[in-house]
Amino acid sequence: MAHLILLEDEPILRQELAGYLTEQGHIVDAVGSAAAFHAAFSPANHLIALVDLGLPDGDGIDLIHGLRSQGKRLGIVVISARSRTGDKVRGLFVGADYYLSKPVELEELSAVVAALARRLDTGGVSLRWVLDPVRRELIPPGKAPVPLTAQGALVLAAIAGGGGEPVDRRRIVAALGEDFLYYDQRRLDTQIHQLRKAVWDDAGVELPLRSIRNRGYQFLVDVELRT
Repeated sequence: MAHLILLEDEPILRQELAGYLTEQGHIVDAVGSAAAFHAAFSPANHLIALVDLGLPDGDGIDLIHGLRSQGKRLGIVVISARSRTGDKVRGLFVGADYYLSKPVELEELSAVVAALARRLDTGGVSLRWVLDPVRRELIPPGKAPVPLTAQGALVLAAIAGGGGEPVDRRRIVAALGEDFLYYDQRRLDTQIHQLRKAVWDDAGVELPLRSIRNRGYQFLVDVELRT
């Protein structure tokens, strides 16, 4: 799992790629312009950048050149409709690690991202989220531990115990030692809100947790559950 930033100006394709990569276990920040990319990009958080070349407010080649000039350890993948040999050579010359032509084969994209993540993970920093319920800590990739309350740790442990599958509210409430029939569901919603806020405030990243209406919650990434 890696933290990615995707720059694609076409909304439908951006949504498709971001959704697919999220399903593969990655954290994806998706933006649609060079300005939005610069506002969202964090060298400390993002391991790989996926960059379209034809942008509404600039050229992806210039953006890649600027990223490489910063000297940061970053994987860069071009995703572009420019498929001529000269375009590919130029993209690779300015600093892209891979150049994928549109329409992108999703399996190829997944393999490229996985290969880059393996290559870049040389510093001993985990690319996975780690949950330690005993120490009451949630550790985002490459970040310091986020302290949890006792109830917060129980809630996240119950969801992480689903192995990436949705976990219903009844199971989470049971993990809290409460009776589902008499439990106020708004308390769980408030608990999730507080967890999201704590992770953002302490680590500056989103908690990769999906809310499933009238059902429960699901982790969107692989979480190592320490016991």
